[in-house]
Amino acid sequence: MTVTLRPENIGIIALEAYFPRRYVDQEELEKHDGVSAGKYTIGLGQSKMAFCDDREDITSICLTVVQNFMEKHGIDYKEIGRLEVGTETIIDKAKSTKTCLMTLFAESGNYSVEGIDTTNACYGGTSALFNACQWVDSSAWDGRLALVVSGDIAVYATGPARPSGGCGVVCMLVGPNAPLALEFPLRGTYMEHLYDFYKPDLSSEFPTVDGPLSVVSYNKAVDMAYQKYLEKLEQHDGVEKASIDNIDYLVFHSPYTKQVVKGLARMTFNDFVRGSSSPKYESVEEFRSETLETSLTNKLVEKAFIKTSAKDFAAKTEPSLYAARNIGNMYCGSVFFGLASLLTQVSSAELQGKRVALFSYGSGCSASLYSFRVVGSTEEIAAKLNLKKRLDDRIKVDPADFEAIMALREKTHNVKDYEPSGDVSKLYPGTYYLEKVDHMWRRTYGRVTNIANGHSH
Repeated sequence: MTVTLRPENIGIIALEAYFPRRYVDQEELEKHDGVSAGKYTIGLGQSKMAFCDDREDITSICLTVVQNFMEKHGIDYKEIGRLEVGTETIIDKAKSTKTCLMTLFAESGNYSVEGIDTTNACYGGTSALFNACQWVDSSAWDGRLALVVSGDIAVYATGPARPSGGCGVVCMLVGPNAPLALEFPLRGTYMEHLYDFYKPDLSSEFPTVDGPLSVVSYNKAVDMAYQKYLEKLEQHDGVEKASIDNIDYLVFHSPYTKQVVKGLARMTFNDFVRGSSSPKYESVEEFRSETLETSLTNKLVEKAFIKTSAKDFAAKTEPSLYAARNIGNMYCGSVFFGLASLLTQVSSAELQGKRVALFSYGSGCSASLYSFRVVGSTEEIAAKLNLKKRLDDRIKVDPADFEAIMALREKTHNVKDYEPSGDVSKLYPGTYYLEKVDHMWRRTYGRVTNIANGHSH
């Protein structure tokens, strides 16, 4: 009788990120839009916003991140047995983005690749990651590795929501013996039906948004997922009175970074409601009668706990907001760009043995809080991501030109018999781009010559 050893330390082995080369400065956008100074930079906590023209779509950005990842890490497509895509940016109601990515596998002759797209607002990538990790942890696993692709093009109609857009996608390699090991079964999940942000109009890229409801829903989801996570921590790790003190780093889905500040404040309030008597709560004792329900829209509670959680925020969450502040919202990719930022901002030596928790929220609504334990070096991940240098190597676009590009995207959404007019020279080397959409909506792609590898597609 053969005894099969279960794989250990299943999680993220490596990670690559892609974002467009062009951005608009939020301070300049404030002036251009004629809004009060600080509305986007302080009110939303945003600095720069990445965007793309008609040359890039969800397929092209996913092709870019996967191919760049495989080249950077020297991985053979034959080694991949599962590929999951988490996105809410759809260009087809039936054909998945994952199937388009199979063109990259053609040369290797590997067509035996499980997985498909997962969709629910900004949560799809988290569900895709869970699926991939659970596949490796199951008797269905065939010994190969998995890729999880997670990201979106986040665009809004002209108006107050537009500055909270962005664009980005990540590719993660999942398998055993990973430096970022998923902590099974530490996971708190919350699901509810509501209409806070959704995309019922298939003729438009823009969502329908109930902003105030979305903020309340995010906070409520933090409450519920966090409570469940702490319960698991107490049950499975034997932790007494679990709290933020048991988590070293907290990474949040970031629609805009100000919401993340509120998210951590919310967790701190949860600890307070659970009866924590830490000295840090001395200044907020007046809120002892508040409950999770009554406090959801209480601005005084929010303000007080933002102050109370400031020290934890600086140490545990601030390092994860580097990309979000400089790129904007990447929907499904947002929380993983937070993880990428953390790995870039905090050294591998400092991260060893630490617990990194991720809070993922998707409107409509679905949310999970889960964690990784850092059990190996993250140095190579950070070096290959090269995030700071790549963010510095971007092209700033005037707000008026940005508006014209957004108008072009809107006008050409879902058209057929079309050849894009965007300037390919404004893309990073190695970027895939849309060449044309034929009379049957079939799309063909090219690739900007990748100088590092000396080839183009």
